[in-house]
Amino acid sequence: MAKIDVFDTTLRDGEQSAGVNLNLLEKLEIAHQLDRLNVDIIEAGFPAASKGDLLSVKRIAEAVKGSSVTGLSRANEKDIDAAWEALKGSTEPRIHVFLATSPIHMTYKLKMTTDQVLDTAVQSVKYAKKRFPHVQWSAEDACRSDRHFLVKIIQEVINAGATVINLPDTVGYMTPEQYGDLFRYVKQHVPNINRVKLSAHCHNDLGMATANTLAAIENGADQVEGTINAIGERAGNTGLEEIAVALHIREDFYGAKTRLKLDELKRTSNLVSKLTGMSVPANKAVVGNNAFAHESGIHQDGVLKEKSTYEIISPELIGVQTNRLVLGKHSGRHAFKMKVKDMGFKFTDQKLNDAFQMFKDLADKKKEVSDEDIFAILMEKQTEAEGLPVYQLKSLQVQYGMDNIPTATIAVVRPDGIYSQEAATGFGSVEAIYNTIEKLVEDSVVLLDYKIHSVGGGRDALAEVYVQVKCNEVQSSGRGTAQDVLEASARAYLDAVNRVRSVRQHDQQKATV
Repeated sequence: MAKIDVFDTTLRDGEQSAGVNLNLLEKLEIAHQLDRLNVDIIEAGFPAASKGDLLSVKRIAEAVKGSSVTGLSRANEKDIDAAWEALKGSTEPRIHVFLATSPIHMTYKLKMTTDQVLDTAVQSVKYAKKRFPHVQWSAEDACRSDRHFLVKIIQEVINAGATVINLPDTVGYMTPEQYGDLFRYVKQHVPNINRVKLSAHCHNDLGMATANTLAAIENGADQVEGTINAIGERAGNTGLEEIAVALHIREDFYGAKTRLKLDELKRTSNLVSKLTGMSVPANKAVVGNNAFAHESGIHQDGVLKEKSTYEIISPELIGVQTNRLVLGKHSGRHAFKMKVKDMGFKFTDQKLNDAFQMFKDLADKKKEVSDEDIFAILMEKQTEAEGLPVYQLKSLQVQYGMDNIPTATIAVVRPDGIYSQEAATGFGSVEAIYNTIEKLVEDSVVLLDYKIHSVGGGRDALAEVYVQVKCNEVQSSGRGTAQDVLEASARAYLDAVNRVRSVRQHDQQKATV
């Protein structure tokens, strides 16, 4: 059985999804869950992109112990130096260097000749190898590259010290047959290819990312790259949950496996969805809410008689528990603590107490508190900034009528501890709330995106709101959860503003050290 390494790029390529903006605490939470999932390599970011990215990669590299952490780097010394600064404290320093090799990229983007590209690739790998024991080199847009040139540059970067060669389908152009043939061709024509691992990185522009990645495995790929929930640039990347389960269910065909803990897949999917604000389509393979739902009478009858008639993947395989501990207002702290542990969260005693109090408050209002409700509570506590003064929502009142102008009155405690209250109008209730908050925070805030969905079902379901804003020219995201849609909207907006303040205060603290 061939062992396939899993290279997760949720925190790098996945965060490049339009509208996704994760803060440090959220990145750390995802990284810890990827570690629990048992991925081999976590691409934590692009250290040279910004000081914030470098800090995030550095913190993740220091915190994660079970997975190898890597960072993306262009083929130049400045980027490689930034990657080393971020990754030198990791247990297994690793770098991912890329350079485009297709004629269209070399001509229009790089404005370099093939000889210049070859020399740049070799020199960058040599420079990276002086510090990093593991150097992955990617031929960006490999699938539209001249194969003879591709063979030549791969051979040279291997001689320069590369340990992994990645052949990305950067624009999702290939068919499975073509992508598999590319791997066969490289293995047959690169004389020193046995010294490295071959990696597959596919985008989903034509909807073939999973099929292409599996074709690469059939033809000798040793490593697969992708994201949780298939998020990423444009139409996204290969969904790692699909690859892992496909190899498990069809091991008779592929003869390959990963070391992923499959029963952590659903939890990882939920976490990434919550923190990125990108909902998982109900019909999404493996982790969608309808993945194990049967509505047709014929299907229901078959499944009741024998599950394998229409269900090739069991819910338990990916961590969907059919038997669960129901918590309500009579549940104690011990049962809640066990639920927190089962969900994969690690809290300090203080945060656990705060979360338990939020749970009890909710349980007084709802007959039954679902796992989704508890997950929302835990996420709110897990990702809140520690020790930094923020705006705290104290009261909210909205007046609305079809023939009246919506008016919101809001009271907050400011970061300096002063109680403040304002009122404002708007064309709708949410706009009135946000106009009021903007008066309270005294910052320039522009709403870029607003999403709302229910947590669980029923008339007493929690509302979860996700917003993107630009606050003082800094883009930020925020989320809020409450039984009332308007309260959730207010909490999400304040959360986004508080995140900008947290980043600003952190930068100021660094500047004074």
